Formats: sequence, C-alpha cells, structure tokens
Amino acid sequence: MLTKAEQTKEFIIETVAPIFNKNGYAATSLSDITKATGLTKGAIYGNFKNKEELAIAAFRATEKKMLRRIADHQSLSASPIEQLFLVTDFYRNYYNYTQEIGGCPVINMSVDSKHQNDILFESAKFSINKIQNNLAKLIELGKEAGEIKTNVHAMKYSKRLYCMITGAIFMTHTMDDNDYMLDTMDQIDQMIHKELKK
Repeated sequence: MLTKAEQTKEFIIETVAPIFNKNGYAATSLSDITKATGLTKGAIYGNFKNKEELAIAAFRATEKKMLRRIADHQSLSASPIEQLFLVTDFYRNYYNYTQEIGGCPVINMSVDSKHQNDILFESAKFSINKIQNNLAKLIELGKEAGEIKTNVHAMKYSKRLYCMITGAIFMTHTMDDNDYMLDTMDQIDQMIHKELKK
C-alpha cells in the first residue's frame, strides 16, 4: 500500500502528464501544474526537485502506459509473426488513444526537447531504443520459431518498421487524418508478408 506521500506524488504525475505531453516542457508553467493539481508550489516542489524531474516522471508514466497497451495487445497471440501483425493492429487505433493524452508522447518529447533539454531528450531516445529493441527481439523470436526468414536482419527491419510507424503518427496528427496511419499499417503488413514471413 502506498504511503500518503507516495499517493500525492503519483497523483501529481498522473494529473500533469497529459499537460506536459500536450504543451511541452517549456510551455508548461508552474501555474499550469498548481492549477491542475490544486496543490501549492511548495507541495509540488516538496515531491519533486524541480520541473525537469517532474517532466521526466510524467513522460515515463505516459510512456509506461503506452508500452503496456502495446504489450497487452501483443499478448493476444503467442506467435511472434502474429505479434508483429498485432503491433500494426494496435497502431491503427493509436490516433484515438493519443488524442486523449495530447499526442504521441515519444514524438512530442523528442521534438520538444531537441536542442532544449538534454536530459529530456535522452529520455525520449531511450524510449525509442526500447521500442526498436523490442521489435528486433520479436523478429529474432520469429526466426527461432521458424516463422520469419533466417536471413532477415532484425534491427534493420525494426528501425524501418518504427520509422514508418512514427512517420505515420506524425502525419496523422499534423493533418488530423487517420488515413495516413491506416495506409502505412497496411504497407507494413504487406512488407511482413513479403519480406519477413517464411
């Protein structure tokens, strides 16, 4: 069971995470944070060293939720190749999910922190590497299971897949049009069928 201090800290993170995600680090003011939480400046800084520490905690919480959703969706099948198709299936509905939280946390943090805040930018890069490594691991498992061609370079395809996914996310949000996402996921499915599947 969480202590009262831990509950307060968790409440602050959960409350401000969508604000940081939508507005960005620089544009999120202390008054935005106190207004949303109903807490004083002293209460905020009694739980976090500074705004940067809070922003990192908020990003990690948003990222954790997103990765948990992907993992839960992938768990619908034990087959590595089917799990790759479940990744594209997840992203077909990603636009609606990210609308609720202010956009894609990984893209938002990457763009917002580049040239602005090295620590936040490194957090975004760490998240990207984690996603790419997970995709590469899935491809390797598919090779071991005899579902994916053995000559497939796992990390090369992982980077290609994630690059296509993030490009589609960016265009979908920029143009407010989910067709970018749907069409790109169809293209990835075709690539899995033609280039990866054994």
